Amino acid sequence: MSDILKCDVAVVGAGHAGAEAAAASSRLGLDTVLFTLSLDSVANMPCNPSVGGTGKGHLVYEIDALGGIMGRAADLAAVSSRTLNESKGAAVRSKRVQADRRKYKAVVTDMLKKEPNLRLVQAEIVRLEVTAGRITAVITRMGERWECSAAVLCCGTYLCGMVHVGDIHYPAGPDGSLSADRLTESLRSEGLSVMRFKTGTPVRASARTIDFSRLEEQVGEAFAVPFSHLTPDDYLDGQQRATPCHIVYTNAKTHEIIKKNLHRSAMYSGNIHGVGPRYCPSIEDKIVRFADKERHQLFIEPMGEDDDEVYIQGFSTSMPTEVQREMLHSLEGFENAHITRNAYAIEYDLCNPTELDVTLGFKKIRGLYGAGQFNGTSGYEEAAAQGLVAGANAALYVKNESPLIIERQSSYIGIMIDDLINKGVTEPYRIMTSRSEYRLLMRQDNADLRLTPKAHGAGLIDEESWESFLARRRRVDSEISRLGVTVISVGSANEMLERCSSSPVRTACRAAELLRRPEVSYEAICEASPPDEELSRKEKLTVSAEIKYEGYIKKQEAAVKSAQRAEGMKLPADIDYREVSGLRREAEIKLSEARPESVGQASRISGVNPADITALLIYLEAKRRERHQ
Repeated sequence: MSDILKCDVAVVGAGHAGAEAAAASSRLGLDTVLFTLSLDSVANMPCNPSVGGTGKGHLVYEIDALGGIMGRAADLAAVSSRTLNESKGAAVRSKRVQADRRKYKAVVTDMLKKEPNLRLVQAEIVRLEVTAGRITAVITRMGERWECSAAVLCCGTYLCGMVHVGDIHYPAGPDGSLSADRLTESLRSEGLSVMRFKTGTPVRASARTIDFSRLEEQVGEAFAVPFSHLTPDDYLDGQQRATPCHIVYTNAKTHEIIKKNLHRSAMYSGNIHGVGPRYCPSIEDKIVRFADKERHQLFIEPMGEDDDEVYIQGFSTSMPTEVQREMLHSLEGFENAHITRNAYAIEYDLCNPTELDVTLGFKKIRGLYGAGQFNGTSGYEEAAAQGLVAGANAALYVKNESPLIIERQSSYIGIMIDDLINKGVTEPYRIMTSRSEYRLLMRQDNADLRLTPKAHGAGLIDEESWESFLARRRRVDSEISRLGVTVISVGSANEMLERCSSSPVRTACRAAELLRRPEVSYEAICEASPPDEELSRKEKLTVSAEIKYEGYIKKQEAAVKSAQRAEGMKLPADIDYREVSGLRREAEIKLSEARPESVGQASRISGVNPADITALLIYLEAKRRERHQ
C-alpha cells in the first residue's frame, strides 16, 4: 500500500502571494506544502524588477509589520532606493527599491527553505477535492492526491495563460513558463465564478547596446530607510550611484510607428478579450488615449548588479516583434539596442473576489482561500499582502482559532481586501494612497505601531520580535513626550530657526511647538535639544509626523471611531433583504449576493446608496425592538 500524501495547508503557486502564504502558515506551526510549476520560478519577478512605489511601499511596510518576508528580501536584494512624493506630506510618501531580480528570488527561496514546517514540491495542481462543502485534497497532474485541511490558491497569471504578440498567440505563463490549463475547470465544477483579465510586460534590452550618455540619470537616496525592522539603518548607504536608473522619452517617430501599426497590436486586433489594467496601460493604449501628448516618460531599470538586461518601464506592448524593434530603435540612445526578450500581453483566469469573505476565504468552500492576481489584483506587493493574510487564516482555520481580520480603518491591506470583497473588480486592482479615507493614520513609518500587536496576537511573530517592537514603541512615545515638555530658550530657538529659514520667536518655546512649523525638521530640533537616546530613521519619521500633524491625526482618529461603530453593527447571517422596506431592488440583489457581515461593509458595496443604508438601519432597529419586547 502506497504512503498517504498529506499536509495541513496546501499552497498552490510560489509567486509573491504563495511565498508569503506558505511562510505565514509555517510560522503558525502548520505542516505546509508549497506547490509550484517550477522550483526555479519561486518569487520570480516577471515584470519590473522593483518592490514598492506609490501606495505599494505602504503595503510592504505593513507586510513586514505582520511578520512577512517581502520587506526583508527587498532590502537584501536592493541595488538602490528612492522615496516617491518626498516633496509632499508624510501620508503619501512611498518607498521604492530597485531590486536585483536574481538575488531577490534566491533570498526568498532561501527563507522558505529554512521554514521548519514547510516543504516545496514541483507539481501542477489540476483539481480540488471538495467534500461536504470543505476542501479535503488537491490533485496533481501526475495523479497524486494530497490530503489537506485547507488550501490557498495563488495562481498568478498562470491559469489558462495565453500569451499574445501581434497575431501570434499560444498557451504560456509569464516569462515563457508553462501555463496551468486544468484547474479552471475544477473551480467551475465547484460552483465558483471565473473571470478573465489581461496584463503585459515591455521588452528587455541589452544594456551594453544602449548609449546611456544620452539619457537622464536617476540615482537613489544616499540615506535610505529600510523596509524591514530587521535591516540595519545603514544597509543601503552610499549605494545610490552604484546601479542607477535612467529616463528616456517617446517621440514623434515612436508615435508614428505605433499609429501606423495599431491594427497589428493584439490588443486592438480583437485577439485579446481579457480586461487590462487602467493604471498601467500598454504604450499603444497611451498613444490612443492621450493623443494630445507629444511624449511619454519611460524608465530604464537595471535587472540586477551583474545583469546585462534592462527593463523599459512604461513600454509595455503586444505589437509584432519587428514593430517592437522599430519602436525601440526610435528612442534616443536606443538606435542600436538589442532586444533580449520581446514584450508580450498575457490573458489569464481569476476568481470573482466578491465570493470571498474578509479572511480571503471562499464563502462556498470552507478551508479554501485565494490570494494575489488570482483575486483580481495587479503587482507583487498586493499579491504578497493578500498571501500573508490568506496563509495565516488558512492555518488559523485548521487550528480552529480566531481568524486574522485586517480592518479597513487600520491599513492599506485592509482597504484592499475590503474593496475586493465588497466592490469586486472590473480590471486588475492596484492599491493607491487615494483609496484611503485616513491617510495620515496609515503612513509607512507607523505600520508596525498599527499592525504588529495584531500579528503578535495571531502568533505570526516570535517573542524576540515582539520585545523589539515594544522597545521601538517605547522610544517613540518617550521622545514625543520629551518634545512636548522640553523648553528651548529664545536664543537657541532663533539660532535654529534662522538656519531653517523660519521666522524668529520672542519667547522661549516648547520643542514640539517649534517642530510643528513646516520649515523645521526633527534633526534641527535635535541639534538644539538632543534626545535622551538614539532613534532609528523610521522612528524619527514617526515622531516628526505625530507632532507635526497632531491636530489632523486627532480628527481622523475620531472619524475612525465613527466608522468602527458602523462596522460593529453586525447583520444577521440569515437576513432576507426582501423584507427590508424601502430598499431599492438593485441594492436588494447586491446585498443578497454579497452577504455583508456589517452595515459598514454594506455601505461600501457598489450599487448600495445612503438611502438604502438608512432603510437597513431602520429595519435593524425594528428587529431589535421586537426582540426586546
